[in-house]
Amino acid sequence: MPAKPILREDIPWFPTVDAALCTGCRVCFEYCVHGVYEWDAGRNAAVVARPFQCVVGCSGCQEKCAAGAISFPELEEIAVLLRRLRQG
Repeated sequence: MPAKPILREDIPWFPTVDAALCTGCRVCFEYCVHGVYEWDAGRNAAVVARPFQCVVGCSGCQEKCAAGAISFPELEEIAVLLRRLRQG
C-alpha cells in the first residue's frame, strides 16, 4: 500500500519573527528565495506572509538573523509529526 501523501499545509514548519527583537535589517527578507517574507515598511520589519512556501527543514534565515528574532519549531517535533502523518 503506497504511503499517504502529505500536504505541505499539514506541516507546521515556517519561521516566526519576534517583532520585539527584529532590528529591521532585512537580512531574512533578502535571504529567502522562496518568498516566505514580505517587508512591512510601516513596522520596518519582516512579516511571514507565505509560511507554506518555506522549505521544510530550511532554517537559513534564522542563522542569518544576528538579532535572534527568528525561530522555528524543533525539527524532532516535525519528524514525529511526519511519521504520524505517514501512518495515516
